[in-house]
Amino acid sequence: MDHVTSLKCLICGREYRPDEIEYVCPKHGDEGIVDVQYDYDLIGRRISPATLAANPNPTIWRYRPLLPIEPDSLVPPLTVGGTPLYRADRLAAGLGLQHVWVKDEGREPSASFKDRASAIAVVKAQERGAEIITTSSTGNAGAALSALCASVGQKNVIFVPESAPPAKITQLLVYGSTVILVRGAYDDAFELCAQAAKEFGWYNRNTGYNPYMTEGKKTAAYEICEQLTFTPGPSPFEGEGGMWNAPDRIFVPVGDGCIIGGIHKGLKDLLALGWITEMPKLMGVQAAGSAALYEAWRTGMAAMQMTPIDAQTIADSISAGLPADRIKGLAAVRETGGVYIKVTDDEILAAIPALARGSGVFAEPAAAAAYAGLVKAVEQGLVHPDERIIVLSTGNGLKDIASARKSVGEPMVVDKDLAAVKRALSK
Repeated sequence: MDHVTSLKCLICGREYRPDEIEYVCPKHGDEGIVDVQYDYDLIGRRISPATLAANPNPTIWRYRPLLPIEPDSLVPPLTVGGTPLYRADRLAAGLGLQHVWVKDEGREPSASFKDRASAIAVVKAQERGAEIITTSSTGNAGAALSALCASVGQKNVIFVPESAPPAKITQLLVYGSTVILVRGAYDDAFELCAQAAKEFGWYNRNTGYNPYMTEGKKTAAYEICEQLTFTPGPSPFEGEGGMWNAPDRIFVPVGDGCIIGGIHKGLKDLLALGWITEMPKLMGVQAAGSAALYEAWRTGMAAMQMTPIDAQTIADSISAGLPADRIKGLAAVRETGGVYIKVTDDEILAAIPALARGSGVFAEPAAAAAYAGLVKAVEQGLVHPDERIIVLSTGNGLKDIASARKSVGEPMVVDKDLAAVKRALSK
Protein backbone atom coordinates (compact mmCIF):
# COMPACT_ATOMS: atom_id res chain seq x y z
CA MET A 1 0.00 0.00 0.00
CA ASP A 2 2.87 2.34 -0.90
CA HIS A 3 0.50 4.77 -2.65
CA VAL A 4 -1.12 5.67 0.72
CA THR A 5 1.07 8.28 2.38
CA SER A 6 -0.80 8.94 5.62
CA LEU A 7 -4.06 9.21 7.53
CA LYS A 8 -4.77 12.89 8.22
CA CYS A 9 -6.95 14.11 11.09
CA LEU A 10 -9.66 16.45 9.82
CA ILE A 11 -9.76 18.31 13.15
CA CYS A 12 -6.14 19.02 14.02
CA GLY A 13 -4.36 18.13 10.78
CA ARG A 14 -1.98 15.63 12.34
CA GLU A 15 -0.90 12.84 10.01
CA TYR A 16 -0.29 9.21 10.92
CA ARG A 17 1.26 6.26 9.15
CA PRO A 18 -1.44 3.85 7.95
CA ASP A 19 -0.18 1.23 10.43
CA GLU A 20 0.01 3.72 13.30
CA ILE A 21 -3.73 4.03 13.99
CA GLU A 22 -6.69 1.87 13.03
CA TYR A 23 -9.63 4.27 12.83
CA VAL A 24 -9.45 7.75 14.39
CA CYS A 25 -7.01 10.39 15.64
CA PRO A 26 -6.33 9.50 19.29
CA LYS A 27 -6.18 13.20 20.25
CA HIS A 28 -9.92 13.55 19.63
CA GLY A 29 -11.36 10.19 20.61
CA ASP A 30 -14.12 8.72 18.48
CA GLU A 31 -14.76 12.07 16.77
CA GLY A 32 -11.23 12.30 15.37
CA ILE A 33 -12.13 11.16 11.86
CA VAL A 34 -9.17 10.91 9.53
CA ASP A 35 -8.82 11.05 5.75
CA VAL A 36 -6.67 8.80 3.58
CA GLN A 37 -3.87 10.70 1.81
CA TYR A 38 -2.32 9.48 -1.47
CA ASP A 39 0.80 9.81 -3.58
CA TYR A 40 -0.89 10.94 -6.79
CA ASP A 41 2.32 11.03 -8.80
CA LEU A 42 2.84 7.33 -8.07
CA ILE A 43 -0.80 6.52 -8.79
CA GLY A 44 -0.66 8.43 -12.06
CA ARG A 45 2.16 6.17 -13.24
CA ARG A 46 0.05 3.09 -12.56
CA ILE A 47 -3.36 4.01 -13.91
CA SER A 48 -4.78 6.47 -16.45
CA PRO A 49 -7.93 7.08 -18.49
CA ALA A 50 -6.22 5.21 -21.32
CA THR A 51 -5.52 2.10 -19.25
CA LEU A 52 -9.05 2.19 -17.88
CA ALA A 53 -10.52 2.45 -21.38
CA ALA A 54 -8.78 -0.84 -22.16
CA ASN A 55 -9.88 -2.52 -18.90
CA PRO A 56 -12.99 -4.71 -19.32
CA ASN A 57 -13.58 -5.04 -15.56
CA PRO A 58 -16.69 -2.92 -14.80
CA THR A 59 -16.47 -3.11 -10.99
CA ILE A 60 -14.89 -0.79 -8.45
CA TRP A 61 -11.75 -2.93 -8.61
CA ARG A 62 -10.92 -1.37 -12.01
CA TYR A 63 -9.81 1.59 -9.87
CA ARG A 64 -7.69 -0.57 -7.58
CA PRO A 65 -4.54 1.65 -7.75
CA LEU A 66 -6.71 4.43 -6.26
CA LEU A 67 -8.00 2.29 -3.39
CA PRO A 68 -6.32 1.84 0.03
CA ILE A 69 -5.83 -1.92 -0.18
CA GLU A 70 -2.80 -4.15 -0.49
CA PRO A 71 -1.90 -5.25 -4.03
CA ASP A 72 -2.25 -8.94 -3.16
CA SER A 73 -5.50 -8.67 -1.17
CA LEU A 74 -8.36 -10.84 -2.37
CA VAL A 75 -11.56 -8.97 -3.20
CA PRO A 76 -15.15 -10.22 -2.83
CA PRO A 77 -16.60 -11.90 -5.93
CA LEU A 78 -19.86 -9.92 -6.07
CA THR A 79 -20.16 -7.34 -8.85
CA VAL A 80 -19.90 -4.07 -6.91
CA GLY A 81 -19.91 -0.89 -8.97
CA GLY A 82 -20.36 -0.40 -12.67
CA THR A 83 -23.95 0.70 -12.11
CA PRO A 84 -25.79 2.30 -15.02
CA LEU A 85 -25.99 6.01 -15.70
CA TYR A 86 -29.22 6.77 -17.53
CA ARG A 87 -29.83 9.88 -19.57
CA ALA A 88 -33.29 11.10 -18.46
CA ASP A 89 -34.53 13.47 -21.15
CA ARG A 90 -38.19 13.31 -20.07
CA LEU A 91 -37.29 14.20 -16.49
CA ALA A 92 -35.15 17.04 -17.79
CA ALA A 93 -37.88 18.39 -20.09
CA GLY A 94 -40.44 18.33 -17.30
CA LEU A 95 -38.18 20.55 -15.22
CA GLY A 96 -37.14 22.88 -18.05
CA LEU A 97 -33.62 21.45 -18.11
CA GLN A 98 -31.52 20.10 -20.96
CA HIS A 99 -29.19 17.52 -19.43
CA VAL A 100 -30.15 15.19 -16.57
CA TRP A 101 -28.80 11.73 -15.80
CA VAL A 102 -29.77 9.26 -13.06
CA LYS A 103 -27.08 7.07 -11.50
CA ASP A 104 -28.94 3.92 -10.42
CA GLU A 105 -27.24 2.47 -7.36
CA GLY A 106 -30.24 0.21 -6.78
CA ARG A 107 -28.48 -2.15 -9.20
CA GLU A 108 -25.77 -3.05 -6.66
CA PRO A 109 -25.76 -6.65 -5.30
CA SER A 110 -27.68 -5.75 -2.14
CA ALA A 111 -29.59 -2.99 -3.98
CA SER A 112 -27.92 0.08 -2.47
CA PHE A 113 -24.92 2.40 -2.75
CA LYS A 114 -23.57 1.02 0.55
CA ASP A 115 -22.10 -2.04 -1.21
CA ARG A 116 -19.20 0.14 -2.34
CA ALA A 117 -18.05 0.85 1.22
CA SER A 118 -18.80 -2.65 2.47
CA ALA A 119 -16.62 -4.20 -0.24
CA ILE A 120 -13.68 -2.18 1.08
CA ALA A 121 -14.62 -3.08 4.67
CA VAL A 122 -14.45 -6.79 3.92
CA VAL A 123 -11.04 -6.44 2.28
CA LYS A 124 -9.62 -4.32 5.12
CA ALA A 125 -11.02 -6.66 7.79
CA GLN A 126 -9.47 -9.67 6.10
CA GLU A 127 -6.14 -7.86 5.73
CA ARG A 128 -6.23 -7.54 9.52
CA GLY A 129 -7.33 -11.12 10.09
CA ALA A 130 -10.54 -10.01 11.81
CA GLU A 131 -12.83 -12.82 12.90
CA ILE A 132 -15.95 -10.62 12.95
CA ILE A 133 -16.97 -7.39 11.20
CA THR A 134 -19.68 -5.21 12.67
CA THR A 135 -21.66 -2.15 11.67
CA SER A 136 -24.67 -0.10 12.71
CA SER A 137 -27.25 0.60 10.06
CA THR A 138 -30.75 1.78 9.29
CA GLY A 139 -30.77 -1.18 6.93
CA ASN A 140 -28.76 -0.52 3.78
CA ALA A 141 -25.22 -0.48 5.20
CA GLY A 142 -26.04 -3.62 7.14
CA ALA A 143 -27.50 -5.39 4.13
CA ALA A 144 -24.48 -4.41 2.06
CA LEU A 145 -22.04 -5.73 4.65
CA SER A 146 -24.15 -8.83 5.12
CA ALA A 147 -24.13 -9.63 1.39
CA LEU A 148 -20.43 -8.99 0.92
CA CYS A 149 -19.57 -11.06 3.99
CA ALA A 150 -21.77 -13.91 2.77
CA SER A 151 -19.88 -13.95 -0.53
CA VAL A 152 -16.61 -14.76 1.27
CA GLY A 153 -17.89 -16.56 4.38
CA GLN A 154 -17.01 -13.74 6.79
CA LYS A 155 -18.82 -13.62 10.15
CA ASN A 156 -20.58 -10.34 10.93
CA VAL A 157 -22.86 -8.69 13.48
CA ILE A 158 -25.31 -5.95 12.47
CA PHE A 159 -26.91 -3.42 14.84
CA VAL A 160 -30.17 -2.00 13.45
CA PRO A 161 -32.88 0.26 14.93
CA GLU A 162 -35.97 -1.82 15.65
CA SER A 163 -37.96 0.55 13.41
CA ALA A 164 -36.01 -0.33 10.23
CA PRO A 165 -38.15 -1.49 7.27
CA PRO A 166 -38.88 -5.25 7.43
CA ALA A 167 -37.45 -5.84 3.93
CA LYS A 168 -34.07 -4.57 5.05
CA ILE A 169 -34.06 -6.66 8.22
CA THR A 170 -35.07 -9.68 6.16
CA GLN A 171 -32.07 -9.18 3.88
CA LEU A 172 -29.74 -9.38 6.87
CA LEU A 173 -31.29 -12.59 8.12
CA VAL A 174 -31.31 -14.23 4.68
CA TYR A 175 -27.59 -13.56 4.25
CA GLY A 176 -26.91 -15.21 7.62
CA SER A 177 -25.85 -12.21 9.70
CA THR A 178 -26.18 -12.02 13.44
CA VAL A 179 -28.80 -9.26 13.73
CA ILE A 180 -29.31 -7.16 16.85
CA LEU A 181 -32.38 -4.91 16.80
CA VAL A 182 -31.91 -1.89 19.04
CA ARG A 183 -34.84 -0.22 20.80
CA GLY A 184 -33.84 3.29 19.80
CA ALA A 185 -32.75 5.48 16.89
CA TYR A 186 -29.88 5.00 14.46
CA ASP A 187 -27.56 7.03 16.70
CA ASP A 188 -28.26 4.60 19.55
CA ALA A 189 -27.43 1.63 17.31
CA PHE A 190 -24.24 3.40 16.19
CA GLU A 191 -23.08 3.94 19.77
CA LEU A 192 -23.91 0.41 20.88
CA CYS A 193 -22.10 -1.04 17.87
CA ALA A 194 -19.01 1.05 18.65
CA GLN A 195 -19.02 -0.13 22.26
CA ALA A 196 -19.37 -3.77 21.23
CA ALA A 197 -16.58 -3.50 18.65
CA LYS A 198 -14.18 -2.19 21.28
CA GLU A 199 -15.26 -4.72 23.89
CA PHE A 200 -15.03 -7.79 21.63
CA GLY A 201 -12.28 -6.72 19.24
CA TRP A 202 -14.51 -6.74 16.15
CA TYR A 203 -13.61 -4.83 12.99
CA ASN A 204 -15.79 -1.69 12.92
CA ARG A 205 -17.25 -0.73 9.54
CA ASN A 206 -19.17 2.32 10.81
CA THR A 207 -19.03 5.34 8.54
CA GLY A 208 -17.86 8.53 10.17
CA TYR A 209 -15.44 6.37 12.16
CA ASN A 210 -13.72 3.99 9.77
CA PRO A 211 -11.90 6.24 7.25
CA TYR A 212 -11.77 3.57 4.55
CA MET A 213 -15.52 3.65 3.96
CA THR A 214 -15.19 7.00 2.19
CA GLU A 215 -12.70 5.37 -0.15
CA GLY A 216 -15.25 2.82 -1.31
CA LYS A 217 -17.96 5.40 -1.81
CA LYS A 218 -15.72 7.70 -3.84
CA THR A 219 -15.68 5.18 -6.70
CA ALA A 220 -19.13 6.39 -7.80
CA ALA A 221 -17.57 9.76 -8.64
CA TYR A 222 -15.03 8.03 -10.87
CA GLU A 223 -17.79 6.14 -12.65
CA ILE A 224 -19.93 9.22 -13.20
CA CYS A 225 -17.13 11.14 -14.90
CA GLU A 226 -15.91 8.14 -16.89
CA GLN A 227 -19.42 7.18 -18.00
CA LEU A 228 -20.36 10.71 -19.00
CA THR A 229 -17.28 10.94 -21.17
CA PHE A 230 -17.36 7.56 -22.90
CA THR A 231 -20.88 6.14 -22.81
CA PRO A 232 -22.36 6.11 -26.34
CA GLY A 233 -25.41 8.27 -26.97
CA PRO A 234 -26.41 11.93 -26.91
CA SER A 235 -24.01 13.93 -24.78
CA PRO A 236 -23.35 17.67 -24.47
CA PHE A 237 -19.60 17.08 -24.34
CA GLU A 238 -16.86 14.57 -25.01
CA GLY A 239 -13.58 13.88 -23.25
CA GLU A 240 -10.68 15.98 -24.43
CA GLY A 241 -7.08 14.87 -24.66
CA GLY A 242 -7.84 11.47 -23.15
CA MET A 243 -9.19 13.13 -19.98
CA TRP A 244 -12.66 12.99 -18.48
CA ASN A 245 -15.22 15.75 -18.10
CA ALA A 246 -17.32 16.26 -15.01
CA PRO A 247 -20.97 17.28 -14.63
CA ASP A 248 -21.90 20.69 -13.29
CA ARG A 249 -23.94 19.47 -10.32
CA ILE A 250 -24.50 16.20 -8.49
CA PHE A 251 -27.58 15.84 -6.28
CA VAL A 252 -26.87 13.53 -3.35
CA PRO A 253 -29.21 12.37 -0.56
CA VAL A 254 -27.54 13.02 2.79
CA GLY A 255 -27.91 11.47 6.23
CA ASP A 256 -24.65 10.95 8.09
CA GLY A 257 -22.65 12.74 5.37
CA CYS A 258 -20.49 9.83 4.24
CA ILE A 259 -21.86 9.40 0.71
CA ILE A 260 -21.53 13.06 -0.23
CA GLY A 261 -18.13 13.11 1.47
CA GLY A 262 -17.11 10.11 -0.61
CA ILE A 263 -18.28 11.70 -3.85
CA HIS A 264 -16.27 14.81 -2.94
CA LYS A 265 -13.18 12.71 -2.23
CA GLY A 266 -13.43 10.95 -5.57
CA LEU A 267 -13.72 14.24 -7.42
CA LYS A 268 -10.73 15.62 -5.54
CA ASP A 269 -8.74 12.55 -6.58
CA LEU A 270 -9.63 13.16 -10.22
CA LEU A 271 -8.64 16.82 -9.98
CA ALA A 272 -5.32 15.94 -8.36
CA LEU A 273 -4.60 13.45 -11.14
CA GLY A 274 -5.60 15.98 -13.81
CA TRP A 275 -8.34 13.69 -15.19
CA ILE A 276 -10.97 16.42 -14.79
CA THR A 277 -10.46 20.17 -14.86
CA GLU A 278 -13.47 21.48 -12.93
CA MET A 279 -15.07 20.55 -9.62
CA PRO A 280 -18.82 19.89 -9.82
CA LYS A 281 -21.06 21.61 -7.29
CA LEU A 282 -22.34 19.08 -4.78
CA MET A 283 -25.99 19.52 -3.81
CA GLY A 284 -26.78 17.86 -0.50
CA VAL A 285 -30.42 16.90 -0.01
CA GLN A 286 -31.77 16.24 3.48
CA ALA A 287 -35.19 15.27 4.77
CA ALA A 288 -36.80 18.17 6.62
CA GLY A 289 -37.15 15.98 9.72
CA SER A 290 -33.45 15.09 9.68
CA ALA A 291 -31.79 18.26 8.46
CA ALA A 292 -28.87 18.78 10.83
CA LEU A 293 -26.34 19.37 8.07
CA TYR A 294 -28.72 21.67 6.19
CA GLU A 295 -29.11 23.82 9.32
CA ALA A 296 -25.38 23.87 10.00
CA TRP A 297 -24.69 24.90 6.39
CA ARG A 298 -27.45 27.55 6.47
CA THR A 299 -26.20 29.13 9.70
CA GLY A 300 -22.48 28.82 8.99
CA MET A 301 -21.95 26.48 11.94
CA ALA A 302 -18.74 24.46 12.18
CA ALA A 303 -19.12 20.69 12.06
CA MET A 304 -17.76 20.17 15.57
CA GLN A 305 -20.27 22.67 16.98
CA MET A 306 -23.24 20.61 15.87
CA THR A 307 -25.44 18.96 18.48
CA PRO A 308 -27.89 16.05 18.15
CA ILE A 309 -31.43 16.58 16.91
CA ASP A 310 -34.47 14.33 17.12
CA ALA A 311 -34.45 12.94 13.58
CA GLN A 312 -37.82 11.83 12.22
CA THR A 313 -38.39 11.01 8.53
CA ILE A 314 -39.90 8.37 6.30
CA ALA A 315 -36.54 8.22 4.52
CA ASP A 316 -34.90 5.95 7.09
CA SER A 317 -31.62 5.66 5.20
CA ILE A 318 -30.91 9.38 5.62
CA SER A 319 -32.15 9.70 9.19
CA ALA A 320 -29.37 10.83 11.53
CA GLY A 321 -29.63 12.84 14.73
CA LEU A 322 -25.95 13.83 14.73
CA PRO A 323 -24.33 13.01 11.38
CA ALA A 324 -21.26 10.89 12.05
CA ASP A 325 -19.39 12.18 8.99
CA ARG A 326 -20.44 15.79 9.45
CA ILE A 327 -16.95 17.22 8.81
CA LYS A 328 -16.79 15.67 5.36
CA GLY A 329 -20.50 16.25 4.74
CA LEU A 330 -20.24 20.00 5.27
CA ALA A 331 -16.92 20.33 3.44
CA ALA A 332 -18.35 18.61 0.37
CA VAL A 333 -20.93 21.35 -0.12
CA ARG A 334 -18.96 24.32 1.15
CA GLU A 335 -15.76 23.58 -0.78
CA THR A 336 -17.54 22.98 -4.09
CA GLY A 337 -19.84 26.00 -3.99
CA GLY A 338 -22.84 23.73 -3.67
CA VAL A 339 -26.01 24.05 -1.63
CA TYR A 340 -27.85 22.08 1.02
CA ILE A 341 -31.57 21.64 0.35
CA LYS A 342 -34.23 20.18 2.62
CA VAL A 343 -37.34 18.42 1.37
CA THR A 344 -40.44 17.26 3.21
CA ASP A 345 -41.54 13.65 3.49
CA ASP A 346 -44.47 14.46 1.20
CA GLU A 347 -42.05 15.80 -1.41
CA ILE A 348 -39.94 12.67 -1.06
CA LEU A 349 -42.97 10.42 -1.51
CA ALA A 350 -44.06 12.38 -4.58
CA ALA A 351 -40.58 11.97 -6.03
CA ILE A 352 -40.77 8.14 -5.98
CA PRO A 353 -43.33 7.74 -8.80
CA ALA A 354 -42.10 10.88 -10.59
CA LEU A 355 -38.58 9.46 -10.84
CA ALA A 356 -39.86 6.00 -11.76
CA ARG A 357 -42.22 7.23 -14.48
CA GLY A 358 -39.74 9.72 -15.89
CA SER A 359 -36.66 7.48 -15.97
CA GLY A 360 -37.64 3.90 -15.14
CA VAL A 361 -35.63 3.99 -11.89
CA PHE A 362 -37.53 2.77 -8.80
CA ALA A 363 -36.02 4.44 -5.74
CA GLU A 364 -36.56 4.00 -2.03
CA PRO A 365 -37.47 7.20 -0.11
CA ALA A 366 -33.90 8.21 0.73
CA ALA A 367 -32.83 7.76 -2.88
CA ALA A 368 -35.86 9.61 -4.23
CA ALA A 369 -34.91 12.52 -1.98
CA ALA A 370 -32.14 13.37 -4.46
CA TYR A 371 -34.71 13.93 -7.20
CA ALA A 372 -36.99 15.82 -4.82
CA GLY A 373 -34.01 18.07 -4.15
CA LEU A 374 -33.55 18.70 -7.85
CA VAL A 375 -37.22 19.64 -8.21
CA LYS A 376 -36.90 22.12 -5.34
CA ALA A 377 -33.63 23.50 -6.68
CA VAL A 378 -35.34 24.25 -9.99
CA GLU A 379 -38.22 25.94 -8.16
CA GLN A 380 -35.73 28.09 -6.25
CA GLY A 381 -33.70 29.00 -9.33
CA LEU A 382 -30.57 27.24 -8.08
CA VAL A 383 -29.76 25.49 -11.35
CA HIS A 384 -29.29 26.80 -14.89
CA PRO A 385 -31.27 25.10 -17.68
CA ASP A 386 -28.17 24.04 -19.64
CA GLU A 387 -26.21 22.61 -16.69
CA ARG A 388 -25.23 18.95 -16.74
CA ILE A 389 -26.94 17.40 -13.73
CA ILE A 390 -26.59 14.01 -12.02
CA VAL A 391 -29.24 12.60 -9.68
CA LEU A 392 -27.67 9.94 -7.44
CA SER A 393 -30.35 7.34 -6.67
CA THR A 394 -28.81 5.43 -3.78
CA GLY A 395 -31.18 2.52 -3.17
CA ASN A 396 -33.86 0.36 -4.79
CA GLY A 397 -37.55 0.99 -4.11
CA LEU A 398 -38.12 -2.64 -3.17
CA LYS A 399 -36.28 -1.84 0.07
CA ASP A 400 -39.41 -0.06 1.36
CA ILE A 401 -42.57 -1.15 -0.41
CA ALA A 402 -44.85 0.34 2.26
CA SER A 403 -43.60 3.85 1.51
CA ALA A 404 -43.84 3.27 -2.22
CA ARG A 405 -47.50 2.23 -1.88
CA LYS A 406 -48.22 5.42 0.04
CA SER A 407 -46.88 7.40 -2.89
CA VAL A 408 -49.14 5.86 -5.55
CA GLY A 409 -52.44 4.82 -3.96
CA GLU A 410 -54.37 1.65 -4.71
CA PRO A 411 -55.03 -0.22 -7.97
CA MET A 412 -58.47 -0.79 -9.53
CA VAL A 413 -60.36 -3.91 -8.48
CA VAL A 414 -62.95 -5.34 -10.90
CA ASP A 415 -65.21 -8.34 -11.35
CA LYS A 416 -64.00 -10.93 -13.84
CA ASP A 417 -65.77 -9.62 -16.94
CA LEU A 418 -64.95 -7.13 -19.68
CA ALA A 419 -67.85 -4.84 -18.82
CA ALA A 420 -66.36 -4.28 -15.38
CA VAL A 421 -63.03 -3.39 -16.98
CA LYS A 422 -64.75 -0.86 -19.24
CA ARG A 423 -66.59 0.71 -16.28
CA ALA A 424 -63.37 0.95 -14.28
CA LEU A 425 -61.44 2.51 -17.16
CA SER A 426 -64.20 5.04 -17.79
CA LYS A 427 -63.76 6.35 -14.25
